[in-house]
Amino acid sequence: MIHQRIKIAKFQSLIALVLMCVILSFLSDKFLTPANGWNVLRQISVNICISVGMTLIILTAGIDLSVGSILAFSGAVVAGLLKFGIEMPSYDLYVGFTLLGGVLSGLLVGAALGAFNGLVITKFKVPPFVATLAMLTIARGFTMLWTKGYPISSLGKEFAYIGTGWFLGVPVLVWIAALIVIGAIILTNRTAFGKYIYAIGGNENAARLSGININRVKIWVYTLAGILAAIGGIMVTSRLNSAQPNAGLSYELDSIAAVVIGGTSLAGGRGTIAGTVLGAMIIGILNNGLVLMDVSPFWQQVVKGAVILLAVMIDKANHKEE
Repeated sequence: MIHQRIKIAKFQSLIALVLMCVILSFLSDKFLTPANGWNVLRQISVNICISVGMTLIILTAGIDLSVGSILAFSGAVVAGLLKFGIEMPSYDLYVGFTLLGGVLSGLLVGAALGAFNGLVITKFKVPPFVATLAMLTIARGFTMLWTKGYPISSLGKEFAYIGTGWFLGVPVLVWIAALIVIGAIILTNRTAFGKYIYAIGGNENAARLSGININRVKIWVYTLAGILAAIGGIMVTSRLNSAQPNAGLSYELDSIAAVVIGGTSLAGGRGTIAGTVLGAMIIGILNNGLVLMDVSPFWQQVVKGAVILLAVMIDKANHKEE
């Protein structure tokens, strides 16, 4: 009986996703349309990118509350460099940026902020919750300083193609998310680094005694999360063809929700990237369904919070039985 419950628990996210799709198809005739399907996939692509990074962090028994702000600042940096470049009037110097240069600069910003999180957590022993909460505020402040509180718009057709273009009949955003998921699955399942991540989350002391460099692994994990948040920022900015100062608000909550609903334990050491993808799909379809049914945005927040709480309670109950 216990083994049967464990097997069912492994598929609970998939079962929930199927049931949600069936229910929403009856409640709204617009839900099962191709246009709405592609719209949902584009919307969840950003959350999938962020959630993959969040999964790696939570697997090490950490947390990152700063991904939404890192997303916003990275996207703003790319937009600002593409639009204005860098001017140094005192040196009579102007540096323009190509699309590749702007994108790489945004990724570098995300990597630097993520690495800073990892350094503060490992070298100064600041709890991840506190360190990333501080970065949430710092990165949001940098975003406001960089944009001066105003959107940076009209970034060109080439950049907009990332967020609005199609390739082989599939949105470019979906291709980006798919490649990140495939890379993350290989990383966690086929590399020594992935094994180290699970080992640290399962038992950090045992991992240290076995010779794993805990600090180095954690710094790299937070750096990767920062890079993935930056990719999310580029995707959002490109889709809107504009960098918004308030971009990424509450994105950290959606990513944590996707990870938890996907079956990753907040205690670390247990979870999968595939589960996180299912969790992101559940969150995205839930948001889409509530909008189609014209549910108040305030009630949407209530429902989303209740779903997260239910997922955590189910996870706790399942692992008590193991």
